[in-house]
Amino acid sequence: MRRADDLLRRAGRALREWPGWFILAAGAVLCVLGWYGVSGETVAARQLPYLASATVPGAALVVAGAVLIAARHAGRAGESADRRTDQLLALLVAEAGSGSGDGGEPAAGVVGPVVALPDGTLYHRGDCPLVAGKANARTADAATVRERALTACPVCDPEPPGAGDAADQGGGPGAGGPGAGG
Repeated sequence: MRRADDLLRRAGRALREWPGWFILAAGAVLCVLGWYGVSGETVAARQLPYLASATVPGAALVVAGAVLIAARHAGRAGESADRRTDQLLALLVAEAGSGSGDGGEPAAGVVGPVVALPDGTLYHRGDCPLVAGKANARTADAATVRERALTACPVCDPEPPGAGDAADQGGGPGAGGPGAGG
């Protein structure tokens, strides 16, 4: 009695863990049975029942099993990707929150000039966690930002380069754009 319970428990666990494989195997068996039935008939009209009752449903089960197997593997990868994304977000929020004096939003523009990566599309504050530790981060002035059409990083939210400089230095070449004299 104990052996039968153990066997049933193992079979139940296998059915929960491997339904795609069982469905795929059942579909393969049906395809083989359908092929065997069709191969014994020479008249096409007598082959149709085998195709309709075994081969077509078998092929459908093979496809359904393959989809279940793929979904199971994608679910595992998705869970670990979600977990890694949550960890990264927690690290970014912790780093950004630690740089401000009031514990809220990070103070913009407190860490010198903005920087950008050579192949990047964003400009960052010098203390931004997205460029921290990257040796190829270079200072980006207003002209560089304009030429490369760089946009502000959504994580560190830096001041646009030259935003405070134009008022302090009385303008200068390239300090303002069209309509900046407002």
